[in-house]
Amino acid sequence: MSILGNILGKIFKKRDAAPAPTAPAQPAPTAPTAAAPAPTPAAAQPVDVDGILDFMNEQRDQKLNWRTSIVDLMKLTGMDSTLAERKELAGELGYTGDTSDTASMNIWLHKQVIQRIRDNGGQIRDMTD
Repeated sequence: MSILGNILGKIFKKRDAAPAPTAPAQPAPTAPTAAAPAPTPAAAQPVDVDGILDFMNEQRDQKLNWRTSIVDLMKLTGMDSTLAERKELAGELGYTGDTSDTASMNIWLHKQVIQRIRDNGGQIRDMTD
């Protein structure tokens, strides 16, 4: 699994979904009927990521600044936040800057990960840049 996938999984607590039980077969209708509209999938419920991460942070002795630091966000979710891991994450997310400029890379990574969390239904209050 990708590093981003691991981060999202830790935040959203994704579990392997059990297969849905199958409904018993229905007999085919004998008379022509109007086609029923296909059911639309229920929209994913928004997830209060602020609350989840703040709660996780409250449980720690060392408080982390996950709102501005990719290192702290990774630590908070139990991920390895070494430079090697962050460089790998940068590669996954398509970072084209100089990975030796870790300050710029870290800022970019944090913005990208926060956006990916939002793209996956996570609610995070706007953060100042």
